[in-house]
This record gives sequence, C-alpha cells and structure tokens, in this order.
Amino acid sequence: MKLKYIGLAILLGILHQSLQSQTLDDAKNWYLEGRFADALPVFRMEYQEDPKNASLNQWLGVSLYKTGRLTEALQYLQYASERKIPEAYIVLGELYANLYRFEDAEKEFEKYQRANRRKDEALEKLATAREYADKLKRFVSRTEDIQIIDSMVVLKTEFLTAYNLSSSSGSLMPISDFLNEQQSRDKTLYMNERQDKIYYSRREKGANSNLFTMEKLLDSFGNEKQLPENVNDPGDQAYPFVMNDGLTIYFASTGHQSYGGYDIYVTRYNLASDSYLMPNQLNMPFNSPFNDYLMVMDEEKGLGWFASDRFQHSDSVCVYTFIPNERVTLVESDDITYLAGRAAISSIADSWKDGYDYSSVISLAKEVSVSQEKKDVDFEFLINDKVTYHTLKDFKSSRARSIFSQAIGLEKQLNEINAELDVKRSQFSNNSSAGDNLTSSILNLEKQSEELYKEIERLKIQARNDEIRNNYN
Repeated sequence: MKLKYIGLAILLGILHQSLQSQTLDDAKNWYLEGRFADALPVFRMEYQEDPKNASLNQWLGVSLYKTGRLTEALQYLQYASERKIPEAYIVLGELYANLYRFEDAEKEFEKYQRANRRKDEALEKLATAREYADKLKRFVSRTEDIQIIDSMVVLKTEFLTAYNLSSSSGSLMPISDFLNEQQSRDKTLYMNERQDKIYYSRREKGANSNLFTMEKLLDSFGNEKQLPENVNDPGDQAYPFVMNDGLTIYFASTGHQSYGGYDIYVTRYNLASDSYLMPNQLNMPFNSPFNDYLMVMDEEKGLGWFASDRFQHSDSVCVYTFIPNERVTLVESDDITYLAGRAAISSIADSWKDGYDYSSVISLAKEVSVSQEKKDVDFEFLINDKVTYHTLKDFKSSRARSIFSQAIGLEKQLNEINAELDVKRSQFSNNSSAGDNLTSSILNLEKQSEELYKEIERLKIQARNDEIRNNYN
C-alpha cells in the first residue's frame, strides 16, 4: 500500500514539474491561439498562487467557458468583471445567456459596449453575442410543456443503460459493437424490430459524420445508402432513432442552425416523393446550448428518453425520461424566470401535473424488456393486453399452435423472397440498362412478397382468435 502512495506522489510530482515547465507566457500564447484546453492546467496552477489577479481570473474563466465548463467558469468571470476587465464582460454575458439569465447578460453587454464604443470590431462581436442571446430568449418563450418524470446521470460511455426500450421499438447499441467503427465508438446504431435494417453515422475522410442506412441481404447487411443532403446538413449528424412506422427519424446534428453542440431534429420519409422532409428542430427543453441527442420514443410503453450534457461533468450525461405529447403544447407563462427554469430543466417536478402519481410510470420506464435481458425467445406474439407468447410451447390450443406454426414457416419463405428482392433491386439500381427480365423478376417477387405477407397476417389473426376463444373467455 505504501508503494502505491509513493508511486502516486511521484506521478503528481512529475505532473507538477511538467506544468511548471509550461510558463504563464506559454499559456497566454495558447489562449490567444484558441488552445484553451492546453492553457487551462497552467492557468489553474497560477491561480492557486495568485487568486486575486483579475486578468488571471479572466483567462481561467474564459478557458473554462470555452471548454464547456460553464458553471465552473462563472465565479472567475464574475470576479474579472467586477475588477473591470473589458473582455470578461462579453464572455460573462454570453455565459449568462447560455444559462437563460438574459437580464444579467444584457448588463454585461452594456458594460462591454461602453468600454469599446469606438472599436468597430468589438462592436460587431457584441452584435453577434446579442443576436444569439435574443435567439435563445425567443426559444425559451416557446418551451414545450412536457412531463419529465425522471432523470439519471450516467457516464457517457454507459449512457445507453438508461434506455429501457420495449423490444417492439427496436434496439440501440454502440456503433463499434456492430460495425467495428473505432472512429465512431462514442456514437450509436439503431436496429429495427425485425432486425433487417440499421441506421448509423459514419465520418468519411476529411468530412463531417453523416447518417447512413443498410439492409439485411441474406446473412449480412449491405446496400449502404447515405441519407439525402437535406438531412445530412454541413455539420455532424449522429444518434438516429426510427419510430415504429419506419418513416419518422429522430437524430442529432451540430448543423441545421443548432443552438450549440448537438441539437435534436426530426424528419419523415415521404413515400409519394421518395424523399425526406426538411428536418424540424425540437423545442426546448429537448434542446439547449449544450449537447442534446438520442431522442427515443417507445410507443409500447408510451414513454420517451433523451440525453443532454447540460451542466454535467465532461465525462457524464443526464438521460431524461418523459411522457410524449400527442401534439405540441407550449408552457403558458409571462414569467421569463419560470420559463427559463422549465427550458433548462432546473427541476423535473415543475413539469408534473398536480395530483398525478408518477410512481407506476417511473417503474415502467425502468422495466427491462425481454430482449434486453437477452433471454432466449423464438418470437414475440401478442395474445391480449396482458399475455405475450415467446415459444410454441406457450400455446394451450393445439389448433392455434398448428396455425401459428404455418405462419412461422411462411415467414421464412417471406424472408428468403425479400432477401432475393433486395439483391435484384440493388442490381437494378446499379445498372441503368437493366433488361426487361430483371424488371419482370422484381415485379413478380414483389407480388409474391405481398401475398405471403397478407397470408401470414391472416394466419396469425386466426391463431390468436382460436387461442383466446378456447383459453381466455
């Protein structure tokens, strides 16, 4: 044990000597170059020696602010502002705006304006800061009245553990677990319930990360397609989730005029035009000046989740659980302070309805689905609101079991036909001069697929009705 502490002391000593070798002048140069993360450790060490130095407070506060540590930066920038350091005024004003403290922000902006009234470049910088603050204020006034029932702070590397989806909603996993994409190991991949389609993000050489999709072809996934430009805006796109309809996609983007960092957007595939609609940015509190991402809607549970690193340590994220609205309803209040609290999610209890007991809903949100428990199941067949079968042994009626077994056999045929259909469609799309034989083959397979699907659904309904009639009446 003593050796362990001695080793730690040596390590700390080496670190201290390393920081000492990096002078305050080095840190100032890095600061001017925008290398705030490099300058930050030196400013911290210098601050310990001289905490009353106004300029040092400003350098430390700005470095913290620029590296995402807003709440920690506040005290240093406030001190520098009180000591009349002009550059602290505008950064503190920006920080206040990001905390939705708009009156305090404007006071700092006014001080900066008075200190720089003859400097055009500074006044242009001020105009940009004020424009952003006004934008945030408008969005705060349009905060959605959503019931947030729970929140959980977890490590960013483990944040998927807070998403307890029903198996009918598909599944989420790190991209690296499925595609071995080490460059995207912090991003997620979505797979639909049928496990025949995936959505994910990928960064191409020298470019931002964009959203892609692949389909299952026989025993592997292929036919990779990039989503169109109106979805893959300049900026990074990631964290996709697709609703049960297979058309509605939630994703996060640093583009599309986000408030800052990742914001959550929703788009929908238009079958008529074979294209995606222009993505819509979600209201506050779903979005913020911080990173907000991975919006998930579980229609079976009637619940949703999203993640945000607002006011969190750099290695952590908060996952919020909420009850989705059937239609968008905004918070009605003239009190900007109350609106700001709802937008920032200062207290989840503020979003609760009077007299409503959320305990059962919170328990449902934490309930792990059968698929997540990794239990061996053959299928998931809903009999009624309370009973779901997972193996043929679950059937009590031999006739219902036989009928459902026929459906399973036809599903295997359907999967084979759909796999062959995917291959031929890919051949057709890659060959503009494809002949009539290929076109005829695709049309024939599509007809077979449609007829099989209808027959499978008919058999399942028949099996369900027979099981209910003989055992649940």
